[in-house]
Amino acid sequence: MTQIDTVAAPAALVLSEAERRQTGELADRLARTEPARTDDPRWLAAVRDASAELPARLLVELRRFRHDAGPDAVLLVRNLPVAPADGGRELPPTPTQPGSVERVAGTAAAVITAAMLQLGEVVAFRNEKTGALVQNVVPVPGQEALQSNAGSVLLEMHNENAFHPNRPDYVGLFCVREDPTGQARLSTASVRRALPLLSGRSRRVLGEERYLTEAPPSFEGREGMVPAHAVLRGAAEDPDILVDFSATHPLDDEARGAMAELRAALVRVTSALALGAGDLAVVDNRLAVHGRTPFTPRYDGTDRWLHRVYASLDHRRSRAVRAGAGAVLD
Repeated sequence: MTQIDTVAAPAALVLSEAERRQTGELADRLARTEPARTDDPRWLAAVRDASAELPARLLVELRRFRHDAGPDAVLLVRNLPVAPADGGRELPPTPTQPGSVERVAGTAAAVITAAMLQLGEVVAFRNEKTGALVQNVVPVPGQEALQSNAGSVLLEMHNENAFHPNRPDYVGLFCVREDPTGQARLSTASVRRALPLLSGRSRRVLGEERYLTEAPPSFEGREGMVPAHAVLRGAAEDPDILVDFSATHPLDDEARGAMAELRAALVRVTSALALGAGDLAVVDNRLAVHGRTPFTPRYDGTDRWLHRVYASLDHRRSRAVRAGAGAVLD
């Protein structure tokens, strides 16, 4: 993907200082709420209840986005708190270990969890980052070339966990520490923007079950591919998209050509978001693909650091693969 900044970034909701303080007080309280473990159902229940106390403007935008994600299918919120308001605890260095997650509740983890619980139910996958609900997206030494959240090469555009029958409806990415080099950007592209650029023939082919998608490297022990699927699904005039350009394989030449046309159309409508600390980007995983521009990690504790949380609209749909009615899918 050679062009990345051809479309303006989606409009952002910028919290006022009063709204930031309100959110910070709520998050700090939740970070102290026992058992203060992000994967504990009791803590998750406390956050679910308290999420109704988020600033009214933020609640309105989250509800509107849930109803209709708009032409860009991305919600951007700025000026959220990432550290305790009293300044008593500074952010630690950016993690560098593989499979990094947030098990202990903190301000930033509480903020993104509360916001995502206003969109759906927070979920995770047992084979990905040991099923943690709040995951870290950080560069990892030795994994630079991987097509995963731990890499630092160009991350191909994709739907999150495109191979999985219960992939999340929303992906939340909350910037805890921005990239000091300024190179790393979140790339997003909406099928609603790309669809008018496609030929009728390609729309037809992309709507047929002529593609296979395999699991990404982040899913440990998961091999094989899902049954053949369509890339464009649902209403012909407003379809969902299901593709991972590093893991989706066309079954024939015509399907390959249609997928190449789709890729070119998505490039034309891609925007690149430079996330700063306190910025939350929520991607509608049904309507938009996302990726990341390449960057050069320093591995000195100052690298780009995001929290990632998934949300699902239909929690009953995955009940059979969630042991004990928990939040983690097998």
